[in-house]
Amino acid sequence: MHLSSRRGSWFTLVCLLLLGLFLVREGFTGTDQGPPRPGAAVAADHRAAGPLPRAPGPLPHSPPRRITVPSIRLDAPLTGVGLDSDGWVEPPPLADNNLAGWYRGAVTPGERGTSVVVGHVDNSAGPAVFYLLGALERGSRVQVAREDGRTAVFSVYGVELYAKKDFPAARVYRDGADAELRLITCGGGYAEKTGYDGNVVVFARLVDVR
Repeated sequence: MHLSSRRGSWFTLVCLLLLGLFLVREGFTGTDQGPPRPGAAVAADHRAAGPLPRAPGPLPHSPPRRITVPSIRLDAPLTGVGLDSDGWVEPPPLADNNLAGWYRGAVTPGERGTSVVVGHVDNSAGPAVFYLLGALERGSRVQVAREDGRTAVFSVYGVELYAKKDFPAARVYRDGADAELRLITCGGGYAEKTGYDGNVVVFARLVDVR
């Protein structure tokens, strides 16, 4: 699939659906019940979410360098990911279980529009960087340190689990008037041959700049 790479257009992010083919379990056979799944109480429903703190003005373009989510003890460097020669999104390297990838075809976190950060849920060594995404609750804070020295702080207003075959790309990736962030990993049921059958998506909005 070859798509335009114009920064900030949600339809260029439809290619992220293909991440489901890459962000899969690589043989981890621990005794746990798998990564946590989001509950109905944190569905991405603006009406249920209630008002978020007043959003600051959007920031200018500046590449992100690190993502921190204190409530799930996530603290990881970010690397830029793009499309390969065939037009597929390149995930972060599977061997590094504490590395997340910012999709360079979208806006940078804190800019007006929707920025996207992806990460593996696990690998052959065990849980990876986004293993606990499904446990996030509404109001959790996501902090993204940027190259310009500022930290964009986002508030989570929804966490959803979507079947890959029914992934609502327009809803997840569409740009709006605010600075939004999506965190994406694999989730749902798992089969040895096909990997995970779904994607966990965290919806968050810029609420502070430090």
